[in-house]
Amino acid sequence: MDFNEKFAPITKGLLEFLVLKIIAGDKVYVPDILQQLSATEFATQEGTLYPLLSKMRREQLVDYEWKESESGPPRKYYELTAKGRAQLRETMEFWQQINETVKSLGKK
Repeated sequence: MDFNEKFAPITKGLLEFLVLKIIAGDKVYVPDILQQLSATEFATQEGTLYPLLSKMRREQLVDYEWKESESGPPRKYYELTAKGRAQLRETMEFWQQINETVKSLGKK
């Protein structure tokens, strides 16, 4: 079993958190999200990202606006909602707790 396959459930679970983190930086276009993820263990494809963004929009964590593009049709740019920013803040706090727990276990 390779590394990616072995840890797939963990990476899948963290993908929403990372997408929230990316979108928190600025309004972002899907290829930009894919680009940021591509250099990490969380590299994914449009076929995974679009359904996740749709779910996040239904949950009111993100919204989008259409912007004209110089190189083709208008583009959909995603941004966090107030609920999305709260979710990101809560997840960051939980992530820090998990890190502290992992660091502290096994020490004598």
